[in-house]
Amino acid sequence: MPKAYWIAHVTVTDPEAYLGYQAVAPAAFAQYDAIFLARGGSAETLEGDSWQRHVVIQFDSLQQARDCYNSPAYKEARARRAGACEASITIVEGC
Repeated sequence: MPKAYWIAHVTVTDPEAYLGYQAVAPAAFAQYDAIFLARGGSAETLEGDSWQRHVVIQFDSLQQARDCYNSPAYKEARARRAGACEASITIVEGC
């Protein structure tokens, strides 16, 4: 079964409020054995919209990636980041 990945692009608009997301999101990822492959760090946008942060998270399966996103723990995290950032999140199945 191929791995699956969250690919997220984020621009934080309210750093203080975003701390609420950062405080609870790791617990959601831990429940689904997520592995961060890229998080923040230096990035260069070659095409398309420019974002502050780029994140790639690996999951064991597409279903596991979906389950994490829809979990109560991640729903709480999303609620805490509401209004604190702009984000684009895609779940993609690996090769």
